[in-house]
Amino acid sequence: MHTFPTQAVILAGGQGSRLRPYTDDRPKPMVEIPGTGTPIIGHQLSWLAAEGVTDAVVSCGHLAEVLQEWLESAVLPLRVTTVVEKEPLGRGGGLKYAAQRLPDPEQPWYATNGDIWTRFSLREMAAFHGERDATATLALARPRIPWGAVETDAFGHITDFIESPPSPYLINAGVYVFSPAFTGMLPDQGDHERTTFPRLARERRLAGYPLPHGAYWRAIDTAKDLTEAARELGAQGGG
Repeated sequence: MHTFPTQAVILAGGQGSRLRPYTDDRPKPMVEIPGTGTPIIGHQLSWLAAEGVTDAVVSCGHLAEVLQEWLESAVLPLRVTTVVEKEPLGRGGGLKYAAQRLPDPEQPWYATNGDIWTRFSLREMAAFHGERDATATLALARPRIPWGAVETDAFGHITDFIESPPSPYLINAGVYVFSPAFTGMLPDQGDHERTTFPRLARERRLAGYPLPHGAYWRAIDTAKDLTEAARELGAQGGG
């Protein structure tokens, strides 16, 4: 019997410099996908609530007050607490600082980057995490390469052109399941992806959950990502 997490951290402190001018007056998770009328973080909170999450801690940074004001005025589907780093702690330190505000330190938890737009079953990912007795599990995506690819034969003749093919590599999709012990393994300052994750990988306690085939996933990094997300959501009939 799996215990599915009911608490989550959203990392929402990034500058979003590549999304300017959208991020001149708001943090990246407050940027709206055109046509939806809701900021990225609003869609994330709805997704987490639909997956059984009752409590979320939002780690704020750049223009934190804009995000906090929206959270205070919006009708939210779960309880939300915000934290603001008094000094830059790095990705790992920031994650630890936020995790220490979760309501139940003895239970597992989800985490997601604040600029990820996705839909898949977090409960299935949590079950995968439990079956492998992992300390941390990363969702893995296979993004499309943004350029057209060229195939050649052994002699050097071009045999085909492929528009935006899937990457041959899986990448960290920015969604996680963590066991209770993970919080204590995070650095107080610094980057857990350079310290904690490699250590867990060596110990075979880090798992990778490939996103299910057909699951929607996009990192919102640039204005082009916003436009494409709006188009894709329109094709799907909403998100």
